[in-house]
Amino acid sequence: MKKDVKEVIQDEEIHLNNLLEPQDLTDFKGMVDELRDTWTKKQMFRTETEARFSVLQDNRYPTKAAKYWQCVREQSSYLDNLMALSFDYRRNEAKITWLENKIEKEEDGYKLTKYQIDLDECKFGKASMEKVAKHRLREIKMWSTLKGEFNDGSFNDKDVNQHQLESYGLQYHEKAKALNDNSSEAEIFNVMGQLQSLRRIKKSGELENSYKEKEKIEQHGKPKS
Repeated sequence: MKKDVKEVIQDEEIHLNNLLEPQDLTDFKGMVDELRDTWTKKQMFRTETEARFSVLQDNRYPTKAAKYWQCVREQSSYLDNLMALSFDYRRNEAKITWLENKIEKEEDGYKLTKYQIDLDECKFGKASMEKVAKHRLREIKMWSTLKGEFNDGSFNDKDVNQHQLESYGLQYHEKAKALNDNSSEAEIFNVMGQLQSLRRIKKSGELENSYKEKEKIEQHGKPKS
């Protein structure tokens, strides 16, 4: 059962008597509704605005294909995080059950107090994990929407390799334009070296055979040696 964070905060009020001065405690109690609102609406992870201008910035991901495949990476990462969080949540639920059983049977005062503190901490952790999970899923759905927006059928959405020569070529062209007299020798060497390599690969057509072989495998299975 999900527990409202306001209840968790209020349950802790009695224990703040020893931590805060009387006036501070009174002020805290008067702010519980505000603090619940703050906790509820605080930003977690990125907004769509931040995803569009900061993550999918045009000079780094200059094509729809590049943006699409970055959305795939971001969505996959958030799925991994959500699954890891689910395992942590299950462990926390098991610990809550274990602590509740311990509290029910414990007679030693110190151990009982310690178990109760651990239980209260686990309950706050539970509320926090539920909030994180909600926003993990929000980002997963956001990246799904963005994938659909950029995937206009103009590129291969099964093989990430096929867009990269064009996308990286445009990206490093922009990087080269940004070089100036203040750029370090190492930066110039790196950018120009990779740009020259991209141009050479495109001119030689050496990736074309790789594309064709991949398509052949996808259509007919592993080719005979």
